[in-house]
Amino acid sequence: MFGGLIQWFDPESAHSEGTTPDYRFSLANERTFLAWIRTGLALIAGGLACAQFLPPLPIARLREIIAIALLVLGGVVALRAVDHWARSERAMRLGRDLPRSRFPAFLAIVVALGALVLVVTVVHRIVT
Repeated sequence: MFGGLIQWFDPESAHSEGTTPDYRFSLANERTFLAWIRTGLALIAGGLACAQFLPPLPIARLREIIAIALLVLGGVVALRAVDHWARSERAMRLGRDLPRSRFPAFLAIVVALGALVLVVTVVHRIVT
């Protein structure tokens, strides 16, 4: 486990094994990492916005639950991004298949469920 963490903070350790891949692949891996970081930041910003600007909802503490869920999800996305970047970089250097991930599907389901909760809340608010 700690070997993977070391790769996150010590880029030289990631470059100590295998051969250097085509720089275009490394740059594409970095762009993917940065896209995931932007997604994490957007989730964190959404969580802060919910906590600060969303009016109280009909279900007690729902606003706070949504805010905390978005903040936690944003942090998880950021950690997952760096882990995937390090594992992909290592796989490219060793000439292995890129690591597979179910995380994008998991994230899509969580976001869709969150949207469903918000739709139900808005409809409930309109009806009452």
